[in-house]
Parts: sequence; C-alpha cells; structure tokens
Amino acid sequence: MRPVTCKMDFSHSSLFGYIEDLQELTIIERPVRRSLKTPEEIERLTVDEELSDIERAVYLLSSGQDIQGTSVVANLPVLMRQNPAETLRRVLPKIREVLHVAGVEMQLTAAVSFLTVLQEESVSIHTYSHSFLHIILQNLEHRDAGVSNAWLETLLAVIEALPKETVRHEILNPLVSKAQLSQTLQSRLVSCKIMGKVANKFEAHIIKREVLPLVKSLCQDVEYEVRTCMCRQLEHVARGIGTELTKTVVLPELVELARDEGSSVRLAAFETLVNLLDMFDADDRSQTVLPLVKSFCEKSFKADESILVSLSFHLGKLCNGLYGIFTPEQHLRFLEFYKKLSTLGLQQENGHNDNQLHLQTLEQEKKYISVRKNCAYNFPAMIVFVDPKNFHLELYSIFFCLCHDPEVPVRYTMAISFLEVAKLLNSDVYTIHKELVTLLQDESLEVLDALVGHLPEILELMTNGGENSGSESKLLSIPDLIPALTTAEQRAATSLKWRTHEKLLQKYACLPHIISSDQIYYRFLHRMLTIILTNNVLPVQKAAARTLCVYLRYNRKQEQRHEVIQKLIEQLGQGKSYWNRLRFLDTCEFIMELFSKSFFCKYFFLPVLELTHDPVANVRMKLCCLLPKVKSTLKIPTDKHLLQQLELCIRKLLCQEKDKDVLSIVKRTVLELDRMEISVDAEQLEKEKQKNEGRSTNINDKMFEKKRRDSKASSVLAKSINLSFSGSSSGTSAGKEEKKSKLVRSQSFSTQVLHPKYSNIDKCPNKSSATGYTSSVSGMGKTCMLSFCDDSFRTHSAGNSGNAAFPSSSSRNLFNSADQKNNGNKESQSRRMSIWYIIERVEWDKVKKKQKIKLLDDLTEKMREPETGGSNVLVG
Repeated sequence: MRPVTCKMDFSHSSLFGYIEDLQELTIIERPVRRSLKTPEEIERLTVDEELSDIERAVYLLSSGQDIQGTSVVANLPVLMRQNPAETLRRVLPKIREVLHVAGVEMQLTAAVSFLTVLQEESVSIHTYSHSFLHIILQNLEHRDAGVSNAWLETLLAVIEALPKETVRHEILNPLVSKAQLSQTLQSRLVSCKIMGKVANKFEAHIIKREVLPLVKSLCQDVEYEVRTCMCRQLEHVARGIGTELTKTVVLPELVELARDEGSSVRLAAFETLVNLLDMFDADDRSQTVLPLVKSFCEKSFKADESILVSLSFHLGKLCNGLYGIFTPEQHLRFLEFYKKLSTLGLQQENGHNDNQLHLQTLEQEKKYISVRKNCAYNFPAMIVFVDPKNFHLELYSIFFCLCHDPEVPVRYTMAISFLEVAKLLNSDVYTIHKELVTLLQDESLEVLDALVGHLPEILELMTNGGENSGSESKLLSIPDLIPALTTAEQRAATSLKWRTHEKLLQKYACLPHIISSDQIYYRFLHRMLTIILTNNVLPVQKAAARTLCVYLRYNRKQEQRHEVIQKLIEQLGQGKSYWNRLRFLDTCEFIMELFSKSFFCKYFFLPVLELTHDPVANVRMKLCCLLPKVKSTLKIPTDKHLLQQLELCIRKLLCQEKDKDVLSIVKRTVLELDRMEISVDAEQLEKEKQKNEGRSTNINDKMFEKKRRDSKASSVLAKSINLSFSGSSSGTSAGKEEKKSKLVRSQSFSTQVLHPKYSNIDKCPNKSSATGYTSSVSGMGKTCMLSFCDDSFRTHSAGNSGNAAFPSSSSRNLFNSADQKNNGNKESQSRRMSIWYIIERVEWDKVKKKQKIKLLDDLTEKMREPETGGSNVLVG
C-alpha cells in the first residue's frame, strides 16, 4: 500500500485565507507576576532572627504555614541532638497537635523523622517509648494507605528496640480489639503485620496463649486481603513458636489456605510452605507438602496460571528441599516439569501455525518471559538436583535453549549464573565452552556486561577445570575462544557504553594466566596500545594502559618487550598530542606499580624526566605530581646518576618555569621530596666501602714507604749540611701562625654552616680553586634535592652556636656575600652547593611550612637573576 500524500495549496487565494484566519486570532494579555511571593506572603513567612532554634520551631508550628511546619518536623532529629530536653518539652507536643490535621507530606516526613530519632539513639528507649510511641500508634490507621504504611514501618522498627513489657502492654494488648471483624480493613491488615513482628519477641508459651488465637482468627477473615497478609506472616509465627506447634497449628492453616478460593491466598500459602520446608519432618513433607505441590504443578498449566511465575521461581528450592522423599518417577516428573517451564512460550515460534488460533496477549508473553527467566535463575539448583554427572544427558539441551533464548532478560540471567554452573560441572566444564563463546558474542551488551563480571574465574575454570578433561580439549578450546574475546571487545568499543568497555579491558588482564604470551602479543597487546592512542574516554584509556602493562609484565621475550617499550616511549612519551603524553605518565604509574624499581629506572626514568621541557603546562603539572613516586624507585648508590638528573630537572623547573600553577606544584613537590627517604642498596654500599678502604690502605702504604725513604735521606743530609735557625725560625713561626689561622677559620666555617647530621663535607680535588662543598649522601640520611652554582659567600657570625638560625624579620638576607682576595689565582671561581646544604643551615625540620615556601620563592628568584662577575646575595 502506497502512503497517502498530502499537498499544500500555496495559491494566492488560499494564502489570503490563511492570513485572514490568523488575523482573527486574538492574543489574550495576561498580567505577568513579577515576583513569586506578594509582600503580604513574605511578611507571613518572615521570622524574627533573634529567636532560638526551639522558639523558632514552636512559632512555626503554631502560626506558620504548612511548608514551614514540615520543615520543622524534618529538622526534629537535629533538634533532638542539640537540645533533647527542650525539644521533648516544647516542640514534640506541638508536633503531636499539628499531626491531627496535617497533610500527607507532613505525615510522611514525621514518620521518617521519628524513625531517624530512634536510629540515632538521641534519647533512651524508655524516653522514646514514653514520648514518641503514642504518636506513632495514633497515626497507624490514617485514611491514606501510604501514610499508614509509613507509620507501620516505623512501628515495626520500634518493636525490635522496645523492651518486652512495653510491647506487651502498649502494642500486643490493644491488638485483641484491633484484629476483630468489627474493625476496618486497614486496621486488620496492620494487625497482621504486627503479629508477624511480635511473634519473634516473646517465648513460645506466650505466643501460643496470646498470639495464636488472633492468628487463627485472621486466617479465617472474610476479606481475602487479610487472609493473604496473615498467610505471609505465618512464616515468622512458625519461627517463633518452634517445630512442634508449627506442625500442629501452622501447617493445618496452610493446608486450608492452599485450597482457598482466592488466587492470591493460594499463592501466599504456596510460598510460605516452600520457605518452611526445613521445619517439616520427612512424614510432613511426604504426606502433606508433596501432594500440595503436585496439585499446584498440575493446576498451574490448566486452571491457575497465576501461580506459574511463583512456582518457577521457587522450583529449585522446592526440588532440593523435597529431594530425599522423591521416588524415581516423581524425580523424573519434576525434571520434566522444569524442562517444560524452560521452553514455555517458545513452541509456537518454532511451529508453523499460520492461523494463530491461540494468540498470546502481551500480558501472557511477559508472564512466559518471567517464567523462563526464573528457570535460568534456578538452573544451578537443578544441576544439583540431577547430579552434575548427569548434566550432559539431562540438562544440556535446556542449558543450550536458555543461552540462545530470544529474550535478553533470560540470556542475562544465564550470563550471571554461568560461573556457578561452571563450578558445579568441575571436570566436565569443557562441555559448556560453546555457550560461553555464544554469550561472549551476544548482540546485547547487557548480557556481555553480566558475563564479564566473573570472566577471569570462568576462563580459569575453562582452561584448568578438570583433571579428567585432558589437555587436548583445552588446546582445542583456545582457537575459538580468542576470536570471541576479540569480538566482544570490538563490540564494546563501538558502543556508547564505555563503562562496559572499561570493565571488559580490566578483566582482560587475566589473559596471561589463560593463553600464551605470543597469542596475547599478536591478538591483544597491540590492540591495547591502539585503544590508548585512539579512544576518547579517559577511564577506558587507563584500563587499557594497565592491562597492557600486565601483558608486558608476563611477556618473557626480550625482543617483544623492547619493541613495546620503544613504542610506549615514542608514540606516547614523545607523541605529538599532549593527551598521549599524559597517558604516558599514567602508564608509568602502572609500571611502577607492577614492575620492579630497577626496571622502571632502566627504561622509563629518563623519558619521564624529559617531560620537564614539555610545552604544555598540564603535562608538567602531572609530572611534578608524579616525581615523589619517581624518586621512590631510586636506590643509593646504584642510581646516584639518576638522582643527579632528578635534581637537575627540579632545578630547571624552579629556575625556568613561568606558569604559576605549575610553579606552586613544584614548590609543594620539593617539600614532599624533602620529607622522603631514599632506599639504600646495602650490598652495593658495602662493596663500595670495601673498595674505598682498600684504596686508602694502598695509599697509606705508599705514603709510609715514601716517608721511610725521606727519613733516611734527611738523616744523611743532616750530617753534611748546617742549617741556620735564626733566619728561618721567624719564617717558620709566621707560616705556622698563618696555617693555624686558616685552620681556625675553616673549623669555624664548618661548624656554623653544617648541621651535625651532615657534617661530612667532600672537598673539590682542585686545590687552586675555591673549595667547593657538596652534601655527602649518607646511608640513611636525606639526599639533596637540587644543585646550583653561586658565588662565594660567608655567613653571619652566630657566636659560639653550632647552627645558624633564621635572622630577624626586619632583615631578609640569609647570607651576605663576601669578596675573597684572588691573589692572582682562581680563588674567585663560584662554589657549587645544593639546596639541601642551604636548608640544613637554617634547621629545615624546624621551619614552618609557610617559611619553607617563602625560602623556596626567594631561592627561585635568586636563581633567575643573571650571573655577574661579582658576588651574589641569597635573599631569604
């Protein structure tokens, strides 16, 4: 049939008619309300700000509007925490008065607030029952069903906390009158639910004497709603009275209710019977329960389809609960019943019924889908029922149908229960491998998401499941498993559900335990790198990066490892997009987490530090945040050269960084690095120590031999040469005085400058130049963070104290420069020193954080100044 087309007539006459019609329309002008509230309304809503919280609450409840009163009721728990005595004395009576005429919203708010006060234990349970319980009981029979249920939920929670005597006098005794037929339907329904809660509160003899008569009366009520409600509470009553009374009192009532004329009553009786199976002995099960269950099953397809959904949901529990009393025929009958339910609604689809004589309504289709979904839910229980050894013969066909069901909810349920099925099959798990591949390739991402949740455990069972499965079946299962995993990832990648894709990539990290490294390298590893480079979703990129690092961790082929590392550095770390460079830093974090420290230092330490020159501030910021982790990978003395590179990078950042945000992060990072300890390679340190000791021993031996030869020569010369002591004594004494003064200055300088912990100073080997100082790295001490060049300096004299302290606030100079006489030599050359050397002079550990940041600011500014021939001044 061709669609009917409608053409518009754009002739002059028709257009003129349209215009006339438009002119006939008149726009009704309505006054626009400029404000939400009139001045009179604002005046009524205004409250004196000087009132206390209690006084304001009383005022609003007395003369405020409904919305203000509701706000006070919602704020009741806060008032109870702040001032419980005044709230109980002044506010709660007002709330009680207002609730008599309050609307639905205030009633619901009050029910929630009362429950909150109970849960927070703002008052004792005695005070609560005295002040709040009566208000709750008064509002139980509210005309609105929603309000009544809200107060009932509050009361049921209160009953658990109340003492027995209070429950007995305040709640149980009034139930006798509330449960009578003369009361309203709502009152009797409330009584049923209170019965179920009270039954667990008292001893069996009290329940038998005071509760059971009311229970029997409500089970025989004329309204089916009351019988249904009481039937569902029989489980709680049975748990409270014990096995004997359950057999003599509760079971006969259930049998009678199972034959009730109301379908909802029969359904409630059936579900209660199933839940109480563990309380019945073998005779009760075989003589009473089993005939009832058989009757339900027979009627479910013929006359009572209302019970079909519930029967399919409880069938697994029912079959296993009655397993011991089944005859072989009954066992087979219940199994066939389950198989019939599992394919319910599918027979007509497979047949050729063109006339469609038995059309299914939409409601029936939904019911049948629910039944098959419940059968999928009960499938693990049915494996236990038939014994896993008989799975392939008895249940595999049903398993196949459920995994290929046309409805997504059914397949989704099978995907969720797939792990339980695999565990039960144990050595026969290879028999369901095809269904795993089918679910991995399912067109619905919901099914895939459900399966992926336990994918690592499932794959491990698939490949290592049974001792009897044999290696051949495992090897044959791999080729079709890998394409299924690849297809699942590609389908998730092309969808808009990135969370499913992220979850899938995270779970794929288990593959090194499942398949070989070559298969991972050629089918998955490069795919992860592609996702990092091309995907636009950050969580997906990070998941791919971590999974790639796991693959690299378990790859033992050096050629493949080096290729992947090279690609990571070139395509990510040196990539044109700053986004890729950020992902490189994320990848380095995962590498530090998964690999050894030496591996990171060998391959990634220097590429990471190269990003200090990155033109994008975000990359430099992320790098600065990563530097503490980078430093934690170093070991002294093995990585001493890398530590120097780290110091140089921080120096450059402090000197050259122009972005304020990056510079502030750099300063915070320096403070954090200052607090860090570097791990020490004790073995390597011991080797170097022994090496140095051997070298010093050789030097001492040579010096001793030289002195011995010189002494012999001097003794010979002493006999032949007369020395004049008069002229030389003065020169010698002058030389001694000069040496002595230099030694005193040197000792004074060293004691003023250095902290006792770091008093070991290495001198530069060049004696002609000015002596250069570098903080030596002790075994357990802190290491220097930054080295920079500065001209010679001298410190303020600090008396006889060992360390220099901060100068007064009026003076900003930490160090005063002093020109040294060069005497025609190279003593004017600049000294090299570290920032750790400076901060040790000012007792860095005792300095407050703000002062540290101020010191770093001043040092940064000083280091930015151009170098001059004269001395520089370090401003602090």
